Amino acid sequence: MTEQNILFRERQRFTQFWLWVVVLVVASIFWAGFVSQIVLDGGFANNPISDVQVIVLFIVMGIGFPVFFYSMRLTTLVQPGELQVRFWPFHLSPKRIPLHTVRDYARITYHPIRDYGGWGIRWSLRGKAYNMSGNEGVQLHFYNRKPLLIGSQNADELFEAIRQAKEMKR
Repeated sequence: MTEQNILFRERQRFTQFWLWVVVLVVASIFWAGFVSQIVLDGGFANNPISDVQVIVLFIVMGIGFPVFFYSMRLTTLVQPGELQVRFWPFHLSPKRIPLHTVRDYARITYHPIRDYGGWGIRWSLRGKAYNMSGNEGVQLHFYNRKPLLIGSQNADELFEAIRQAKEMKR
């Protein structure tokens, strides 16, 4: 893959303020427990768990949970004849979609919660969706399977890149 063959590239992360408030509130509970029981040598509750359990929970939930959410990203790449989608860390390699299998495609505005149940990798009666934030994207309709929605902060550019890529040969 050379740089001149890339028609569109987008990397998205979760940017919703409310999501980060929830993640950091959950993590702060485990930070408070760690500081209370390990650093200050007191109990966090009436019946505290062992120090080893507190340390493990602190590492997993106090550090690992926020790092996990921060590391999540959706990468969309359009090249001649192909679209690639990678939702890290769930996809170790990109999902490749040959554009000759796409019957039709449209730029759409959707309701993430009502239509797909939220953001991330989502399945619904409407098909599958990859989205990180916002409510715009390109929906692909295939010859032999349910539709696929790719959420984008630049839906017009993604739509145009797909149009160009379908016309080009690999």
